Amino acid sequence: RVTTGYFLDFIIKRAEAARYGINVDDIQEVVQTAVGGMNLTTTVEGRERYPVNVRYSRELRNDIEKLKRVLVPVMNQPSAFGGQSRQVGSMGAVQPVSMKTLQIPLGELVDIKIVKGPTQIKSEEGLLTAYVYIDFTGRDIGGYVNEAKQKVASLKIPEGYRLEWSGEYEHLVKTHARLKIVIPLTALIIFVLIYLNTKSVTKTFIVLLAVPFSLVGSFWLLYFLNYNMSIAVWVGIIALAGLDAETGVIMLLYLDLAYERWKKEGKLNSIVDLKEAVMYGAVKRIRPKIMTVSVILAGLIPIMFSHGTGADVMKRIAAPMVGGVITSTILELVIYPAIYMIWKGREFKNRV
Repeated sequence: RVTTGYFLDFIIKRAEAARYGINVDDIQEVVQTAVGGMNLTTTVEGRERYPVNVRYSRELRNDIEKLKRVLVPVMNQPSAFGGQSRQVGSMGAVQPVSMKTLQIPLGELVDIKIVKGPTQIKSEEGLLTAYVYIDFTGRDIGGYVNEAKQKVASLKIPEGYRLEWSGEYEHLVKTHARLKIVIPLTALIIFVLIYLNTKSVTKTFIVLLAVPFSLVGSFWLLYFLNYNMSIAVWVGIIALAGLDAETGVIMLLYLDLAYERWKKEGKLNSIVDLKEAVMYGAVKRIRPKIMTVSVILAGLIPIMFSHGTGADVMKRIAAPMVGGVITSTILELVIYPAIYMIWKGREFKNRV
């Protein structure tokens, strides 16, 4: 059905129509109203509008033989002498004779044929186009199309033809190309903002360590929920990167404050003192960090159990953030202090 369709053609016998004195428009009107249907008016039901369509019932038009028995009315039937018959009234006036309206079967006036023709003619870039629609479930669009491309790679396409994958896959490819610009740009902006805050490249990279650790939790939760990678998931990952950078800066700030306090008070004389300072700063961060994570989860977890319009998209945005926040919490409370201690401990490596 891609290249051809079946149509019902009514070919009017003009000689027969002229013999009965019927116009072509009259026959076409009968075909339109009785067979095809005609909208006569529109009924108003409050704020709703419904067209009123008139045509014969299905059992009177479901095959060609029945269509041939559709009657066409003949008005003002001419007499055999080429004019209208008249009678003389009692007062001597000449009056036309009232004649009955005749009805001619449609089969006497038209030839009905089933012919082949194009279902639709579409063109793109000046070339004719035919579409093959594909529906599938249970997997992602990109993986399906990549596999389908491998299957059809052996096909020999004639010269002048080309095969393209469109629909949702085309939008997916365009979005991926856009994300290749947006994601690095977002990472660059986060890096610059963190550097302006810390004034240290080393501290900036320490803060950015939260991003790969949080992605571990994101991918674990996506795998557990059986979510495929999609645009909504990437949006959630981008939002998670900004959130991790924010909480990482705060954790590093607490460690710096503890380090500077110990150093100012003259307590920072050995690696043991550094360990106490780092532990002091990390412990002070536990309560605000747990509170931050709890508030975030309290806002995101209800989305994971939501239903209705747009819920599928919102779940895929929230899922990487929920999983990432949990693993980033473990990173910032356990691994950040260890990394900070290794970094600052280089000052005491030559001390006894």
